Amino acid sequence: MTLTDLPRSETTALPLDDAAADLLFRQARTANSFTDEPVSDDQVRAIYELVKWAPTSMNAQPLRITLIRTPEARERLVRHMAPGNQAKTAAAPLVAVLTADRDFHERMPEVFPHNPGARNFFADATVRETFAGFNGALQVAYFILGVRAAGLAAGPMTGFNGPALEAELFPGGDQKVLAVVNIGHPGPDAWFDRLPRLPFEDVVRSL
Repeated sequence: MTLTDLPRSETTALPLDDAAADLLFRQARTANSFTDEPVSDDQVRAIYELVKWAPTSMNAQPLRITLIRTPEARERLVRHMAPGNQAKTAAAPLVAVLTADRDFHERMPEVFPHNPGARNFFADATVRETFAGFNGALQVAYFILGVRAAGLAAGPMTGFNGPALEAELFPGGDQKVLAVVNIGHPGPDAWFDRLPRLPFEDVVRSL
């Protein structure tokens, strides 16, 4: 089955047209190679202006985005990637390290002003870590959709040595690495074969 053969019938109940559904979901793929066309700061800003609307509990917004642009930073990152992810991370036009800010609660008075006591809810570090990880992951998913909406391909990865990467790039200990995302225009043989998805009947039930 080719991408153009994918079923369209499921969108008949949606206001989203087929072109948008293909761009964001059906034809969107995890890219493993990229052209050398650069990704600009303006493109990243436009992506963020969409991504910032991701839902998070208590509007906490723990996601932080570190763009790896210099050769020195790229080398420091690549050494902590899993072997199968090193070459493509070294070659991608842009790499974003997506982290959850362990100190996100310090911004709670700013982003959740109608509840002055919200910051105190996160006095326990374990609570903060769990909360930041889950809500940061929601924002990571939106980030991938934002990259696709910009007409670019995303190559999200979790194959890395997290503690070592955090020590390398975030020695202050305030960031938990959630994902590393290669970004750019897809290159030759960018896609693996599409793997099956579970059908609606196996996933959704009503009570």
